[in-house]
Amino acid sequence: MEPFKILVAEDDRNIRSGLVDALELEGYVMEEAAAGAGALRKFTAFRPDLVLLDVMMPNLNGYEVCRRIRRSDVATPIIMLTAKGEEIDKVLGLELGADDYVTKPFGLRELSARIAAQLRRRRVETAAPPPSGEFAFGPWRVDVKKLSAETAGAAVELTMREIELLRLFAAHPGEVLDRSFIMREIWGNALTSSRTLDQHLVALRRKIEPEHLPRLIETVYGVGYRFRPE
Repeated sequence: MEPFKILVAEDDRNIRSGLVDALELEGYVMEEAAAGAGALRKFTAFRPDLVLLDVMMPNLNGYEVCRRIRRSDVATPIIMLTAKGEEIDKVLGLELGADDYVTKPFGLRELSARIAAQLRRRRVETAAPPPSGEFAFGPWRVDVKKLSAETAGAAVELTMREIELLRLFAAHPGEVLDRSFIMREIWGNALTSSRTLDQHLVALRRKIEPEHLPRLIETVYGVGYRFRPE
């Protein structure tokens, strides 16, 4: 099996070089970029299996790079690297299609575990037939191929991870799903932080629960979440 390829887009030379050196020692094939525009060019030429994407970069910030990658590629895992602690920044990255985030300063051991988890998930998804079709979620009609959902007077774009979450909840209406079950079903492992799941659901709720529509995903404190179709 060929080694996985990782693109590191980070404007801090010390962090970028440290990541490249450390991950090469783990057997990954590495490419690097110091700015947003360069990251997009390298993504097209290098075709990485995973992207480590800093939020604050010159030319184009990480959010815009993520947005542009997702226009043509919905599957390659993207892990955002951010020094910001505000929840809104993390939610924005997930809304745009990022799969996970790591807050600086981070440990290489944690980052390595998250990379491995995303690549395992991607390997399983590649081996499985691509999802297709439509399904209902409350008042929404979710179109998997178009990565979108529509209801009366509203339409939203969704990431593949958000569609996976909606499909899981739709299969268990009214049931309380604990965090570990959701993470195992969606991420395929226990290495994903429960906080990452919470942030994904914050981003998803902002799309499918506007003020004029009812609350569909209920937080069950201390346990997990429940889909209330009524």
